[in-house]
Amino acid sequence: MTVSEIRAKYLEFFKARTHEVIPSVSLVPENDPTTLFISSGMQPLLPYFLGATHPMGSRVTNAQKSLRTQDIEEVGDNRHTTFFEMLGNWSFGDYFKTQQLSWFYEFLTDVVGVDPSRLYVTAFIGDEVLGIPKDTESGQVWKELFSAKGIDALEVDVGTEQNGAEIGMRGGRIFYYNAEKNWWSRAGAPAGMPTGEPGGPDSEVFYDFDPTGSMHNPSFGKECHPNCDCGRFMEIGNSVFMMYVKKEDGSFGELPAKNVDFGGGLERIAAASNNNGDVFLIDALQLVIRELASSGKNYNDPEYQPSFRIVADHLRAAVFMLGDGVRPSNTERGYILRRLIRRSVRHLDKLQIDASVVGRIVDLLIEYYRDQYSELSASHSAILSGILDEERQFRKTLMNGMKEFDKISKKGSITGEDAFLLFTTYGFPYEVTEELARERGLTFSREEFSKKMEEHQKLSRAGAAQKFTGGLADHAEQTIRYHTAHHLLLKALQLVLGSDVHQRGSNITSERLRIDFSYGSKMTPEQKTEVERIVNEKINEQLPVFRTVMPKEDAEKFGAEHEFGVKYPEMVSVYSVGPVHGTADAPQIAEAYSIEFCGGPHVSNTSELGQGGKQFKIQKEEAVAQGIRRIKAIFV
Repeated sequence: MTVSEIRAKYLEFFKARTHEVIPSVSLVPENDPTTLFISSGMQPLLPYFLGATHPMGSRVTNAQKSLRTQDIEEVGDNRHTTFFEMLGNWSFGDYFKTQQLSWFYEFLTDVVGVDPSRLYVTAFIGDEVLGIPKDTESGQVWKELFSAKGIDALEVDVGTEQNGAEIGMRGGRIFYYNAEKNWWSRAGAPAGMPTGEPGGPDSEVFYDFDPTGSMHNPSFGKECHPNCDCGRFMEIGNSVFMMYVKKEDGSFGELPAKNVDFGGGLERIAAASNNNGDVFLIDALQLVIRELASSGKNYNDPEYQPSFRIVADHLRAAVFMLGDGVRPSNTERGYILRRLIRRSVRHLDKLQIDASVVGRIVDLLIEYYRDQYSELSASHSAILSGILDEERQFRKTLMNGMKEFDKISKKGSITGEDAFLLFTTYGFPYEVTEELARERGLTFSREEFSKKMEEHQKLSRAGAAQKFTGGLADHAEQTIRYHTAHHLLLKALQLVLGSDVHQRGSNITSERLRIDFSYGSKMTPEQKTEVERIVNEKINEQLPVFRTVMPKEDAEKFGAEHEFGVKYPEMVSVYSVGPVHGTADAPQIAEAYSIEFCGGPHVSNTSELGQGGKQFKIQKEEAVAQGIRRIKAIFV
């Protein structure tokens, strides 16, 4: 099956089981400082696992654009991609394990046509210290499902991945692993979860591309098992039973309702339907591979195959990132985009393909995905220029990096520290340094470079951990105040700078708010002063704040501000600020100062923002990308 066919059949399958189809949100999270990108369908739905009522009901489904940056270095093998689509279905306190596992099994075997004898599953082995039991309930459901297909499903307790490499398959079909493998939360295993974070045991489904086991590579462990990385098995779906929340004392309590959070890799399911472990042979990526192959290079040539895959993955990811408003820069999301484009350029060079192919690839990708993601067509020219401009800039970077490389190479060797300097200061990819050193007969130390990069990444992760503790996700009182002030600020910017100003990103903590917005030039001191005056005026007017669930069409008629490139459901949550005479039953939205599509939370009245006589103050206004400005603001 094609990617489009599987996506459509999946949504039809769950719609027939009374699920409402909700749209994919932008890759850029709204008011979530815990992560740079949406990496699963669950992220935008967090409030509903914690007890909020979803406007579309207790059963929803979708196909969500996702991006995982930790896989960048892995791209080049047969299964890793940075961008992917995640098929999802969710139950907010409705059905649970039996229905969820049965439905996904039915979809794979009866709809997609996957051979059930190729499927293997895992479940949570339990944690005595935390008082979380072994998930025997899922094990029993799987035994019955396999039995109905005439398959005897033996259960095997594995525990750790390392133990799996020692004991191997043992004739098993259902394997129990510890929390490192079969527990899901945004923060990983239970030990790393912050207070208030929801999570739960999960049950994963793997497809076996090599039933004989002959392809197992002992370098990945003495024996093969479902979580082995040798390539025999590929995870294609994960049912998370979101039923726990971490308490302040480190123990786990149960959530108000037992929830289901399912995520299935669309591209990986397509690979399983093809019975071919190379995910780059699915139709959505083959259209890029074929265009690259027109250069005369052979995709199956081991020397060039990783480059084919890197270009195909990275350019597809870049198209979707640019389509959601991300622009190349030296920080955060922009840096990831810059890195992907530049890595693509390097591997186009390895394939000896002229950069003119990029335009044709962008056109092909947008045409392929236009029916599902119309925002790509709307941003076609911006996507193309964003990639080509970065490609040209990178060519200049390579020239500057070469000058520095020539200076360093006169020493007769390239140290890991040299390679790290070239990478971090000049944007010179390590593989370029390595290739040049080899060509010139210079010694170099990959181990030393890796060590420096590991230290660099630890610092980055520490920064991300600090960021995790202070975002809107914690729902702290001061964070909620800044969230409401964010709405006042956006409207004030539109009043002062023009109606073309729109939000392009945000980050809100208990210490300050930050907004990225579309505007082409630096704000004048007079403009900043006027924006501050308007925000403080609205605070002093003591305007009530209302949440209303209404048809999307009505919200748009009111001019409600909404996220760039996001598809919204037919019923949406909007927050309106003012007028003074509005009430919860009659918010008088047409007269509101500000109205935005938003999930909340917010204060109930703007008078709560200026407590203690504090005033809203813009700390900093700066450019972050072409046509995008950033404001940081506080109460002082």
